[in-house]
Amino acid sequence: MTPLWQEKLRKITPYVPGEQSSNPGLIKLNANENPYPPSPRVREALQGLDTGALRLYPDANASRLRGALSSYYGVKPTQVFMGNGSDDVLALAFQSFFCSGQPILFPDITYSFYPVWCGLFRTPYETVPLDGNFRVNPRDYDRPSGGVVLPNPNAPTGISEGRAFIEDILSHNQDCVVIIDEAYVDFGGWSCVPLLEQYENLLIVQTFSKSRSLAGLRIGVALGSETLIATLEAVKNSYNSYTMDAVSIEAGAAAVEDDAYFRETCRKVIGTRERCAAALRGLGFTVCPSDSNFLFVTHPAARARDIFEAMRAQNIFIRHFNLPRIDNYLRITIGTETEMDKLLSALAGYLG
Repeated sequence: MTPLWQEKLRKITPYVPGEQSSNPGLIKLNANENPYPPSPRVREALQGLDTGALRLYPDANASRLRGALSSYYGVKPTQVFMGNGSDDVLALAFQSFFCSGQPILFPDITYSFYPVWCGLFRTPYETVPLDGNFRVNPRDYDRPSGGVVLPNPNAPTGISEGRAFIEDILSHNQDCVVIIDEAYVDFGGWSCVPLLEQYENLLIVQTFSKSRSLAGLRIGVALGSETLIATLEAVKNSYNSYTMDAVSIEAGAAAVEDDAYFRETCRKVIGTRERCAAALRGLGFTVCPSDSNFLFVTHPAARARDIFEAMRAQNIFIRHFNLPRIDNYLRITIGTETEMDKLLSALAGYLG
């Protein structure tokens, strides 16, 4: 018999991140990390850090980073929220805004953490099927709900939508909070920051893990109306006032202030992405249009699982999702030019 105390434990299926490995010579293209290092200013900030000050609690308001982000995006400091990676920010947003009892809506093919949070926080939800081209139909969201969550660009497809699409969604969902998850927006997508003044129910979530090369520091950001940000702050301070450590605050601010480096690395990733998309099509792959730092591909003559295993055997990690509708697709993070050339050569050899 199962002990009574075990029956009272929370039962949940957790999110599964991309495989990690310390294999020497590994080409790691499975976690959507940036192949380039952070801004040199980040190194300078870390080298100048007063380690003696780490005995003290960090600034709970992360004022230096908040100020840098406020200036960068042209919003008030009271419209900026930060957390321990965008996953932390999104989890706080789910707790803060999806409390009505009505199901929230998000696509059936999207970031797989969304249903995990719904299970954890006991938030009802409905998944809305993407069309045959993996696009969102805005009309599917024209109905009462507890909230809407849309990644733009979407993951794992990399497909993004423009201003008219986002305004369509917002104009038809003014009675609930709409979260636009912009984790990959800096690689060619359209950011809806200009819509913040018009829609007080809009929350934009971004991350430093992708375009700013700081996945190891865990910095996430939300931008929204003062009402939404104040609610996030209240929920955060109800369980952990210090979600941002002192190191992340200093390094994050330094990264924001080096806009030239940020834009240059984004351009490099975009250029490599477009070159590799063309090369993959030349190998017979169907490649989804991408505004992210990855490509979502399938091959008509080779099973995705077999390609995944073959690349893994050559110490090249890409991502395979054993999920309905996309089990014959692969997600390939954009690495350096050298890494992508090795992948393309391995694929060509495998496909014959």
